[in-house]
Amino acid sequence: MDATITVRSVEDVGPDTVAVVFDAPSEFDAKPGQFARLTAEVDGEPESRFYTVSSPDTEGTFETTVGLDGGDFSAKLASLESGDTVELSGPFGDDYYEGEPRALVLAGGPGIGPAVAIAEAALDAGNEAAVVYRDDDPAHTERLDAIRERGASVVVTDDGIEDAVADAVTGVEGERAFVYGFSEFVDEASEALVAAGVDVADAKVESFG
Repeated sequence: MDATITVRSVEDVGPDTVAVVFDAPSEFDAKPGQFARLTAEVDGEPESRFYTVSSPDTEGTFETTVGLDGGDFSAKLASLESGDTVELSGPFGDDYYEGEPRALVLAGGPGIGPAVAIAEAALDAGNEAAVVYRDDDPAHTERLDAIRERGASVVVTDDGIEDAVADAVTGVEGERAFVYGFSEFVDEASEALVAAGVDVADAKVESFG
């Protein structure tokens, strides 16, 4: 679908990271882990970028997490104020949460957005969640703390993830691994899953390039 959407709020959620909340059109039914194309004017010219949904649902509003190291377009989104508008297309992507009984989410850098969204969606549905997140300057720490308090396993590290992944994998029926991050992290996460006995072919993986 295509629509003009309005900014509800912009909030700092970590070092050089903001969460932008938009009013969601009623027909925009994105799932945690899917992404949308946002279009706005930058220096007088329309530009577009893809951003993953970082809210557990899109009922009324939806959120996307924006790292400010993403160039002029990310800076544009971070500068928006309540009432500003951008163009929306989507949702896109097949690697999203579909009610799996246990969601094991491995996130690197900007992958934290879909990670918290999936974990929250799983817990909201009465299911289990685990998050392994690697970043030198973590974002969404308050949401991660809340997820942990709700009973999820949450590991945040700035180093290797193999041991944390091995501890998080339970092998219970219905457990599904989700991986979000840049290609280097995706490779590392895939290797950690293999080492833990997980069939990576069954994982849902989204590389950000």
